[in-house]
Amino acid sequence: MAAQESTSTRRARFHPLVSLGLTLTLASCATMPTPTMNAKVQAQGQLAIRNADPSVIRVNSTYYSVESDGNNIYSRAASSVDGLANSARTLIWSSPKNMPNVWAPELVRDAGTGRYYVYFASGDGGAGQRTYVTESTSPGSGYSNPVRMALPDDRWAIDATMFTYNNQRYLVWSGWAGTTNVEQNLYIAKMSSPTATTGARTVISQPRETWERVVGNPYINEAPEAIKDPNGQLHVVYSANGSWSDQYCLADLRLRAGGDPTYVWDWYKSNGCLFGSNRSTLMSGWDPTLYVNGPGHHSFVLQNGDINTSPPAGSAFPLAYHAVPKGTTYSWANRMWYSGTFMWWSNITYSRSNVPGATTNTGYSLKFFE
Repeated sequence: MAAQESTSTRRARFHPLVSLGLTLTLASCATMPTPTMNAKVQAQGQLAIRNADPSVIRVNSTYYSVESDGNNIYSRAASSVDGLANSARTLIWSSPKNMPNVWAPELVRDAGTGRYYVYFASGDGGAGQRTYVTESTSPGSGYSNPVRMALPDDRWAIDATMFTYNNQRYLVWSGWAGTTNVEQNLYIAKMSSPTATTGARTVISQPRETWERVVGNPYINEAPEAIKDPNGQLHVVYSANGSWSDQYCLADLRLRAGGDPTYVWDWYKSNGCLFGSNRSTLMSGWDPTLYVNGPGHHSFVLQNGDINTSPPAGSAFPLAYHAVPKGTTYSWANRMWYSGTFMWWSNITYSRSNVPGATTNTGYSLKFFE
């Protein structure tokens, strides 16, 4: 979660890169090449923005980001992701005293309205944390007074993001089932507009796998980010394990072809983290990070932030995430933004047991690079 959250509540997230024309058809991940990095690449990737929870989109040739210092929301603009580090922050909203603990703003453009929306959480830092939204005709300024979203069941809700899939808007977020902080689950709901959900919320992921529970209670699924793979299948990449630990990592939910995003058993979860610094929690065939600890709360850098523009042309695509440099004490205060890349990896099987429906699903997964 944001650097200002209390130790009883937390979060983190991160994002990948995509390959359009790349036809990776490996039969198994065992043959995947190990990325090689050097000091120069790593230095370029460290954006020196000492903050958490990056949200970055591309509008034409300009990259826009939003961030919070716990009380205010700022935007940046630059000609590249790396250029955001040297860009001045512009204040786009300042919290009144009755809206503290401003966490993880998420910048989205809605194709239907042509407007920009920033979703964020605010509240008492505990059970009162709720989701708000503000909107503008411009990605970097002119935002309206935020309004609280009337989410189904009115429970603790953070890290919300909106996307459109098959001409239907959806909101996906991290929340509690009840009124106590035992698990952070991922929920989804249909939307009647960019500022209103319709119908019930549906859980699509709970932190029940052993590799999601290496950090003690509460157990964490948070910072969901939607993206479409080259087959047109929907993915929600999210952060698992506590953001207060270097076990923080990214994992993937893949919707089966023709599946319903609001039906939990149409989703298949990666069998381990796909981007993390601890080999013991990684999916077989994936390697731990070389230069950072606890990468998470990512942002896929897409044109207009629209999943229908993914995958973009090319073989590797930009990603933003936060992490702590290796050799530095792991703490919220030491988190900073990084730029990286991601690409799609084909023919990867996710498996599950003792659940309704098919027990395996094969399709695209993701490889992340520092």
